[in-house]
Amino acid sequence: MKKSVLIAAAAVSLFALAACGQKSSGTTSSSSSTAKSEKITVAGSTALQPLVEANVESFTQENTNLQITVQGGGSGLGLSQVSSGAIQIGNSDLFAEEKDASLAEKVKDHKVAVVGFAPIVNKDIKVDGLTSAQLKDIFSGKVTNWKEVGGQDQSITVINRAEGSGTRFNFEKYGLDNTKVVKASEQDSSGAVVQMVSQTPGAISYVAFSNIKDTIKALELDGVKPTEKNVAKNDWKIWSYEHMYTEKGNTTDGQEKFITAVTKNKTLLEKLGYLSIEDMKVTRDQDGKIK
Repeated sequence: MKKSVLIAAAAVSLFALAACGQKSSGTTSSSSSTAKSEKITVAGSTALQPLVEANVESFTQENTNLQITVQGGGSGLGLSQVSSGAIQIGNSDLFAEEKDASLAEKVKDHKVAVVGFAPIVNKDIKVDGLTSAQLKDIFSGKVTNWKEVGGQDQSITVINRAEGSGTRFNFEKYGLDNTKVVKASEQDSSGAVVQMVSQTPGAISYVAFSNIKDTIKALELDGVKPTEKNVAKNDWKIWSYEHMYTEKGNTTDGQEKFITAVTKNKTLLEKLGYLSIEDMKVTRDQDGKIK
């Protein structure tokens, strides 16, 4: 009799354990699926890259389910890759319409900041500023020696960004009035431009304010200094919006959250040489019209 009771009790215990095991297994599966991380690749504008990179560490510490990788490559690459779904966020100094009208139908625009662009020269150049006419003459190849614009007797070496660069597009559009530029050495990133200008006697190029280093010198233009304050009033006219584009209809909450964090971090914006869109006194559309 006792033996029968013990067997029955054992059977009940085994059944209960099996039931508990099934329940526990289901909970683990559900928990691991909630903890699944989202990978976000951000690429494109090297003018915007410093701001985006500076936000990644603090953001991912608070949002541990997001893995963010930031790359350069230029605005054209950022726009083309995000529109094709190859990356999740494309950084650009251009409106999509300025690159290709058809792109605007494929991407969602998030304006995150404003940045100015300035002509930069090797620190040994004895010129602190140029007129707009002189700047055009240098980049078009009409002026080839610094003594022609008030500097020393030294040949001018023009250094350009590559085609597809938003920095180049904006500098040529708002700094050179789309003057045809002379054939010159072309660099794929703003960092490479700064390095080349600092190491090349007589060199001139252009970068975003966010890329200006102590190793080179930024020039005034028509007596106006290249400062964020002058950009805000459009006294310094060579500037653009910084855009973070996502694929239209395929923007995740994680992407939106990161873009918002970049936009709202005013401390980093000011520290790194960008302007908050809220601080602008003017607006500009894709056709370059100021309001």
